[in-house]
Amino acid sequence: MDDHLLGWLRTLDEDRLGRILATRPDAIAAPWPRRLDTLAQRLGNGFAVMEALRGLPLPCLELAQACLVVRHATPERLAAFLGVPAEEMTPWLDLLHDHALAWPDGEGVIRLAEAVSRWWTAPLGLGEPLDHYLNSWTISADTLRSLARNLGLPPHGNKRRTISRASEVLGDRARLDALLRHAPEGTVKLLDGFAWDGPVRDVDGGRFVLPGTPEKWSADHGLLYRPSWHVAEMPREVALGLRGPGYHPPFTPEPPEVVTIPIDPEEVDHLMTLAAPHVVERCAALLDNTSKAPLPLLKTGGVGVREVRRVAKETGCDEDETRLLLEVCTVARLLAWDEPSGGMIPTERFDRWRLDEGSARLRVLLSAWWRMERSSLRKIDGKYGTVLGDEQSGAAVARVRRAVLSVLSHLPSGTAFADRASLVRNVHWHSPLLDQSLLAECTSAVLDEARLLGLLANDSLTDLGRALAGLAAKAGDESDDAVPLVEHDPMLMEASTRALASVRRSALFGPDLTAVVTGPPSAELAALLDRVAERESRGAASVWRFTTESVRRALDHGYDADELLTELSGVGTIPQPLEYLVRDVARRHGEVTVTMVGCVVQASDPALLAEIAGHRRLTRLGLRLLAPTVLVSSAGPERTLGALREAGYSPVPVVDGGGEITIRRTRVEEPQNGKLILLPGGQVAELSEFAAEFEAMPHNLAEPVPDPHEHAARLIAADRAANERSGRTWAVIGRMATRLPTAQQSLLGFVVDRGVRAGITLTDGLTATISHGELKGGALDAWCEEAGDYLEFPLAEIVEVTGAY
Repeated sequence: MDDHLLGWLRTLDEDRLGRILATRPDAIAAPWPRRLDTLAQRLGNGFAVMEALRGLPLPCLELAQACLVVRHATPERLAAFLGVPAEEMTPWLDLLHDHALAWPDGEGVIRLAEAVSRWWTAPLGLGEPLDHYLNSWTISADTLRSLARNLGLPPHGNKRRTISRASEVLGDRARLDALLRHAPEGTVKLLDGFAWDGPVRDVDGGRFVLPGTPEKWSADHGLLYRPSWHVAEMPREVALGLRGPGYHPPFTPEPPEVVTIPIDPEEVDHLMTLAAPHVVERCAALLDNTSKAPLPLLKTGGVGVREVRRVAKETGCDEDETRLLLEVCTVARLLAWDEPSGGMIPTERFDRWRLDEGSARLRVLLSAWWRMERSSLRKIDGKYGTVLGDEQSGAAVARVRRAVLSVLSHLPSGTAFADRASLVRNVHWHSPLLDQSLLAECTSAVLDEARLLGLLANDSLTDLGRALAGLAAKAGDESDDAVPLVEHDPMLMEASTRALASVRRSALFGPDLTAVVTGPPSAELAALLDRVAERESRGAASVWRFTTESVRRALDHGYDADELLTELSGVGTIPQPLEYLVRDVARRHGEVTVTMVGCVVQASDPALLAEIAGHRRLTRLGLRLLAPTVLVSSAGPERTLGALREAGYSPVPVVDGGGEITIRRTRVEEPQNGKLILLPGGQVAELSEFAAEFEAMPHNLAEPVPDPHEHAARLIAADRAANERSGRTWAVIGRMATRLPTAQQSLLGFVVDRGVRAGITLTDGLTATISHGELKGGALDAWCEEAGDYLEFPLAEIVEVTGAY
């Protein structure tokens, strides 16, 4: 915990502290802190600081780097260093304060959170301060005296004074210029390379020991230092001196403008109502396809290009759409690896998903895409990556997606971006910690994927896209099994309902054996027509054609003529030619049958086979006599062999079709305890029954956090009360918790004074894991992990306290 941060928090009023809690929701996540020292510990956590830093725009990061470079950085010194008016810098400095990433100390000097300081090893392209090199244990007193003589300074005096004098000379541009007038030729060019493109560069180590070279002269005068033979570094003060008094680091308080053009909002809304139903319909078709033919994976992981093309052809999708929907369905847990099937097949969650209303199905897919840590349509060296393969960038891809949509959501209504490069620059300004090369690579893929999902139309966000863009903080990650904060968001629910409001649930059947749907078909209507007809076109209007082959395909799946005509009549009026076609195909359906045979039993003695066929104990095999010496069984070879041997016969297996006798060993199948799911990065894990039950729940909502401003008042009051009762914790626990030995009383005291976790047992046998405790009379008011809330435990009833790690 940073004591400076805690000291600053104690100086804040309720309004300022409430602003910090509002901008840093991680600080009051359950279990919400009850003391300022606990709050300071959370605010200074390295991971939490980095997450907060990722959400800040470019000016805040530029200010943070300037604070690392300027000694004793006050707002006035920062403004002078940046070359901007102080009032231009103030809003961004306040934003750093509101995130508790920077704060002023008692003298007005700005301090940064430790994690922020660690992020930049070379802020503004500058190296370590001169003190870092001169105070090193590798610098001897003789070396310092030699440096002082070379700089024209008196060599006597203590080490600290010598370092101070050397820093003054090397940090002063005028004195540095005077020094460089006597330098060997090429020295200025060498040093400028370090000052502007450094601070660490590869060098020829031999030139640093060769007299008369710019390298050796620079090292002798303290301008360069070598941590290793072939690497040299330039101190911060020297680089700033060489850059000159006119140097001001970049400070961009205004974001780059996104080039926009006007568009028709009604057309954007219309395109959304066409794309959204199509996504739901195509996902259902894709999952139905994998249920019939499991999707195999490559040995190296992921789905091969041939399989993607096959699925695209069989479902009527293009390849880009198939790539995207396969990964979305997998992240949504609608598609998973199944060992017995040897491929990816729909999960039980798919059965529940297809029974939901259309808008709920759409939200499941959009939520999966929103947290997906892969980019389906990203090209590297002109090629797509493997579908469901390893994604090295991981969570960074999801952050790029959310940053791009967030910028698009702030464009004025009725406008669309006209230049992708200006969009990328604006996204970088809002999210400067994103890798710029990854951002440039992924932006096009994000836009293409959003267009396919109905989130983007005519280069403008639709209502669906705007609703999703506002949920960046609640997105979760790819491993989440349930994301209720996204799927059940009211704005997204409203937008998804409106996006599917225009779906058609009826068709126009023509006498030319066609069915026309004038608008986006519902998933149920499209599935019915796909089963019994061939789709010829899609778009604003979709057309299906009934053929003999398509009707026979429906009959092969178990329909009879009456059932098929009944379902079709439920979505439109059936013309006479279509009814004639269905009944004619049904009349001829089954004229020739093909029976599946498990195995063939042969013998040279017809009497023996007749005896086997009539054996009462072998009726379960479904034996049928085809010829005097040929018998067929509906069971497989292993089962038939076992049954015949149990009945007293001595059969032997033969190689298929060859007649050669062979001996096989029984293969013991491994028990399968549920389906396996493909995790990000190609890893596989078992989907337990508990996870399946958890998915079946409508949604799980987290405990509501307290209001930031109300909690700020409570923290300030608790801190004042803690100062008043300082030292009373141990006395109260020692007097009230009489059932506990001294060591356990001490541990309980740490739960109160330091917020540590511990396990307790009460007199009635109840156990709980607690933390963040407070004493209230004769009770301990602490966070109970099992209950997910703060509960009171009577001190007199606590019989045991154990450490919880």
